[in-house]
Amino acid sequence: MKLRLYHHRDGARIAYRETGVGPSLCLIHSAALSHREFAPLVEHLGDRFRLVLPDLPLHGDSEDRPRLPYTIDWLAEVMAAFCRETCGTHPLVGGHGAGAEILLRAVVTGQLAPSKLVLMPNRLHRAPERSRLGVGPRAVAPLAALPGLDRVAARAVRLAYRPEHGMKLTARGNPAARDLVRHATADVAGNANLARSWSRWMRRWPSGAQVDLLDAYPRLDSGVLLLWADSDRYHPLAGAEEARDLIPDALLRVLAGTGFLIAYDDPVGVARELTAFCG
Repeated sequence: MKLRLYHHRDGARIAYRETGVGPSLCLIHSAALSHREFAPLVEHLGDRFRLVLPDLPLHGDSEDRPRLPYTIDWLAEVMAAFCRETCGTHPLVGGHGAGAEILLRAVVTGQLAPSKLVLMPNRLHRAPERSRLGVGPRAVAPLAALPGLDRVAARAVRLAYRPEHGMKLTARGNPAARDLVRHATADVAGNANLARSWSRWMRRWPSGAQVDLLDAYPRLDSGVLLLWADSDRYHPLAGAEEARDLIPDALLRVLAGTGFLIAYDDPVGVARELTAFCG
């Protein structure tokens, strides 16, 4: 995969990988991971699509400077501009977890008009039932904003979010998930800038139910695929079923025997559904 950079108008830098030929399909990963979350799909989709896999700000090789706001509205603005620049005015886009929430916010606020939108497991309009990052990272996040404690907080987060945690995010115990988490946290320890920026992200990320989405769903005018896992303990199927009933042109597909890391549990199934929906 080729590594490229997108520079936003405010100076934020988005690193992304691209590979394959065909219509452009941008997939945005979840929080605390990286573009590698979708690496298992490359061999199944690279001959059908030009895959564009960005690292969200604060992730992978992308921007981590603490001067930026890192609110969901800012993230929606940046990623909407990124999608338009790299994939066209009406792109094929998909996201998982935080990536899906950012895309959804960009669409409902009119900043992005995708031809088709794929939403993999995320909170949607519901309050989170539990945090995937656990108590440790959330507990030390406020400390990272304090001078002198930022490096300590960064090391604490890496200790709390060990590679073995990746195995718990799959339903089928895929050992490759350990390397996914290991890569995602490789540059965390001792990185004071990253610690302060992550503190800002976690303090400003919406913590409750985003009920305004319930009013926005009927206005979505692009095709929407809700591609869900049946064994994701963080994002129950009920939320996807409620959204499907409110979004005019929505399709719900559920992959059996898959957990939070849906692309690691069933890459063939995910690729099959993406191909069928995005053409």
